[in-house]
Amino acid sequence: MQAACMAQNPMSLAQRPYRDLTEAAAQLQAGAATSHELLQLSMAAADSPACGYAYIRRFDGAAQATASAIDTLRASGHPQPVLAGLAVSIKDLFDVAGQPTTAASASMWDAAPATADCPAVARLRSAGAVLTGHTNLTEFAFSGVGLNPHHGTPANPSTAAMDATPRIPGGSTSGGAVTVASGAAWAALGSDTGGSIRIPAALQGLVGFKNTQRLTSTEGAVPLSTTLDTACAVTLSVRDAVLVHEVLAQRRVALQRRLPKAWRLGVPGGTMLDQLDATVARAFERSLSVLSKAGFQIETLQMEPLERLAGVHARGTFAAAEAWAWHRHRLAQRAHQYDPRVAARIRLGEAMGAADYVDLLSLRRAWMADMATASLGLDALLSPTVPMVAPAMQPLVHSDEAFQSTNRSLLRNPSVVNLLDGCALSLPCHQPGELPVGLMVWAGAMADDQVLSVSLEIESALATSLR
Repeated sequence: MQAACMAQNPMSLAQRPYRDLTEAAAQLQAGAATSHELLQLSMAAADSPACGYAYIRRFDGAAQATASAIDTLRASGHPQPVLAGLAVSIKDLFDVAGQPTTAASASMWDAAPATADCPAVARLRSAGAVLTGHTNLTEFAFSGVGLNPHHGTPANPSTAAMDATPRIPGGSTSGGAVTVASGAAWAALGSDTGGSIRIPAALQGLVGFKNTQRLTSTEGAVPLSTTLDTACAVTLSVRDAVLVHEVLAQRRVALQRRLPKAWRLGVPGGTMLDQLDATVARAFERSLSVLSKAGFQIETLQMEPLERLAGVHARGTFAAAEAWAWHRHRLAQRAHQYDPRVAARIRLGEAMGAADYVDLLSLRRAWMADMATASLGLDALLSPTVPMVAPAMQPLVHSDEAFQSTNRSLLRNPSVVNLLDGCALSLPCHQPGELPVGLMVWAGAMADDQVLSVSLEIESALATSLR
């Protein structure tokens, strides 16, 4: 498999003209900068080695035209929408009018250009976003590692300043997260089926919010699992996550302002804390200590349903069954154009019968009910997003065993939320000088506003502890 060269130092947070998308939007509205100026910085970052292999196709001409049009309208006093003039990248699963959608697969090389934007892209465009290009991903979004043998793999830009070892970006929204980490975009539209937004966010020190699936449309996106797929975004901050979610879901988030002592948070023991590497374990325990001292009520508990997940998936998974249904005819004709590792995972669904799938639906419903009972009285749950920092890329390129083991580990915690039909946000919890670590704040379906609200408070408490 092809791997990227080592990334150079990305545009650091200190080098960005503004702290996050929200601040950049405010400065544009105030006339302190122009969309053209900010787009030039984004395009320069996209050209840098730190962003290597992050884009499959760039929309430079259209992006420049959009930025210029927005500047003209702003100069004339025309009211601007919330994302007006800000660079946003699009995962190569989502239809963009006039562009092919290829899911980063050689088997889709002849895809015709989309005739219209999918709803998620249309909402970003309507909000004024400058769409910068289609980003790289694990082929067909079927892995949490982020490797791609067709287009190359972007190295993790957030670890490059600390470590000479090229490390994985995380997947499947690998390229999207790299565009945000490198400064090429202020936010990245992606998808999350088992952690594909939260894994790269955690490994790159970013924020990734997976909303309740039904709140955002996945129409016009290449599916992996129609039961689990969620359209969502990678951002630089929690407040950016709120803003972008409001655009994608076309709804206002009702933020809850509470004192820390009014938040009751649970920490599930057992499986989700197993086999943490030393950096993750240290950052997670330190974060819990900071939050406790800040006044948050934190309770460690055993959630028995979490220990039964292997039984729920004993006969297969939604992703395998539904991916096989979508890919079976294409695989019959173009298997040689697939990443062999992705093809092997898809073929696992071939062994599942109709009865197995119906049983899985029933088992899921019962498991979700048990999880709701186990989390009664809690506002949200806290877990490490993934149990490791970003591992070195080369061993995973060359060893199927190392790849499969790492992929299972990366998916273990975040995939719980997808099966739950829940919502979750990963935010950075490491200290300067440490490799990035993500803290996952999660809850059941339609608790999105609660998760976003407490995540804002958690982000503030962790930031205060570093001052």
